[in-house]
Amino acid sequence: MIRLESLTKRWDNGQVAVDALDLDIGEGEICVLVGPSGCGKTTTLKMVNRLIEPSSGRIFLGGDDVTGVDPVELRRRIGYVIQQVGLFPHLTVADNVATVPRLLKWDKDRVRKRVDELLDLVGLDPAQFGRRYPHQLSGGQRQRVGVARALGVDPPVLLMDEPFGAIDPITRDRLQGEFLRLQAEVGKTVVFVTHDVDEAVRLGDRIAVLRQGGVLEQYAPPADVLGRPASPFVADFVGADRGLKRLGVIPVDLAALARPVVLAPGAPLAEARGALAEGSAAWAAVVDGEGRLVGELRAVDAQGDGVVGDRQRPAPSPVGVAASLKDVSSALLLSDSGWVAVVDGGRLVGVHTPASLHAAARHAADGQAPATLAEHG
Repeated sequence: MIRLESLTKRWDNGQVAVDALDLDIGEGEICVLVGPSGCGKTTTLKMVNRLIEPSSGRIFLGGDDVTGVDPVELRRRIGYVIQQVGLFPHLTVADNVATVPRLLKWDKDRVRKRVDELLDLVGLDPAQFGRRYPHQLSGGQRQRVGVARALGVDPPVLLMDEPFGAIDPITRDRLQGEFLRLQAEVGKTVVFVTHDVDEAVRLGDRIAVLRQGGVLEQYAPPADVLGRPASPFVADFVGADRGLKRLGVIPVDLAALARPVVLAPGAPLAEARGALAEGSAAWAAVVDGEGRLVGELRAVDAQGDGVVGDRQRPAPSPVGVAASLKDVSSALLLSDSGWVAVVDGGRLVGVHTPASLHAAARHAADGQAPATLAEHG
């Protein structure tokens, strides 16, 4: 969808801001540009929509070379969101969102419908927020309006320059989640600039790491950037904790889950003791007749007569099959049970223990196929 060929920007003083940058960004992908201050991230973004003219190289948009087209016409094909939002303070929220459709002389009904649709899309009730002015909004709300305005005429490309950088961490986390939800719905091709590696890892389909002088050091999916840095510069930039960061982009692999001893609530404790001894297990997962996790039985609680349901404890909080290994790690740290269930619609699929989590992370880091379903011990 976007291809940059040997894109270069050299300032009048001879300093190179971006040096022969080659990037291919697929349709519907989020490409995140990261690197230290002054490495050419924002300059690259501004060259894509020709706010800054490249010294050399070419820019392709959907197969069309746009290096020499009218910049104003080009920008109408591209949404642009910046850190400080840039809303017009004297216009209402609705009028801000309507800016580009009105420039294109859409009729009033079409503009109104599009504004309402976009405000709904970014989670702002048009009836409640449409008539407000920017100063009446929170920082997060202003940022949502900025995104809505950028999507005004449904551009295929969205450029975002540190859009969440000036927002408190809680709101920022929420907006990142909302952005991913929105992207799943609208499927734009996005070039996203940030200085925050964690944000890049969370949002990017691929990450471009630039160093001083606008030189591309690595362009790869987040797991590869974190797990296999292309250079010492990349390794240093993403941080010594890149192994922990990488857990956030490794999904739970069902084949790598441990298989626990499983008991029904109505099973006699004598039967439970036998199953635990046979499996050399210190605990068992308790599931109902539909396979739903309802508790755990520890070996120390399985003594005497009665049934499992009489002695079972609450199960540790589970994670879903769409979780990442970071989610699993967090759940393990918050639990005193030593295991975390992975569930699908409440039904037990398998569990992760510290040992199986470590094995899954190492297999992913080594690029190996997952281990076969492990026996729980």
